[in-house]
Amino acid sequence: MKKQYAILMAASILGMAFIGQAEARDQIRIVGSSTVYPFSSYVAEELGATTKFRTPVVESTGSGGGMKLFCAGNGMDTPDFTNASRRMKETEFKMCAENGVKDITEVVVGYDGIALAQSKGAAPMNLTRHEILLAVAAEVPAKDGSLMANPYRYWDEINRNLPHRQIVFYGPPTSSGTRDAFEELTMKNVAKKLPAYTDLYNADKKKNKKYKKYHEIRQDGVYVPSGENDNLIVQKLVKDKDAIGVFGYSYLAENIDRIGAITVAGIPPSPESVQDGSYQLSRSLYFYIKKSHIGKVPGMKEYINLFTSEQMIGDNGSCTDIGLIALPEEMRDHYRSQAKHLTNLTTGDFKKK
Repeated sequence: MKKQYAILMAASILGMAFIGQAEARDQIRIVGSSTVYPFSSYVAEELGATTKFRTPVVESTGSGGGMKLFCAGNGMDTPDFTNASRRMKETEFKMCAENGVKDITEVVVGYDGIALAQSKGAAPMNLTRHEILLAVAAEVPAKDGSLMANPYRYWDEINRNLPHRQIVFYGPPTSSGTRDAFEELTMKNVAKKLPAYTDLYNADKKKNKKYKKYHEIRQDGVYVPSGENDNLIVQKLVKDKDAIGVFGYSYLAENIDRIGAITVAGIPPSPESVQDGSYQLSRSLYFYIKKSHIGKVPGMKEYINLFTSEQMIGDNGSCTDIGLIALPEEMRDHYRSQAKHLTNLTTGDFKKK
């Protein structure tokens, strides 16, 4: 009996060892934003080439998709990092906590401009944020001040000084942080100042809650969600001279021989205009660290140190060579320190502007 018990115990211990081996990982896993993907991938390749650690696996899942995977739990089958082209939402932070992911560090690595791009063969175009809202919103102001379903099909119907050109947008899907930022910087920013939206919200705040921060994009074929591969949007722009593409500035910079920028309020996207804020569609880029995986997945601290180094994100860093727009030095130092000390993101941080 004792012999059988000993055999069962040995088998149990061996089984647990196999489970532990199955759960262990020797390769970092990163998910998230398609905009941050080129920079994260560059750092991953550099880590693999210059250290003893395996090259991390980087997947472009979109900011929202990355958050869902990252926040699913602390198991080794979940990602160690997630990239984002907008800040983690408070609802996502709560989702993480509910699934046991309670220790998270937030790092800003640089700036990006949301580029509106078109074929090199298209005539130059300048748009205001108001005109962009009227082009993509599901509901727009009518002459009597009410809201109506968006009837606009050509740009000169919005503003007679714009060309008689069909309105076509190829842009990111709802899982994308670029989509979130595009809606925030154009639609919400403009709608909150227009009586057609604000009056409706104020008339019945519970019933008309969506009009407080209106960002409902039309679904009649004018705006075409085009997945998380921004290079596919570039290919579509080359073929379609009417179309406008929406993606991160780095993809415009990388393909400047094939596509050109549409100016917004007279300002083109550039490292200078994004950094000083004169380009109105500017935003920060992030990655998030799952602290519970530190010490369990080799190379995580080294990846963090490399990504936040001057070598990568400084004014003359490798990531800025491929389209990242550097933070001011003081901000780089701040986030480098935050990453080094693995400072916890808290609910209070979401109250800060």
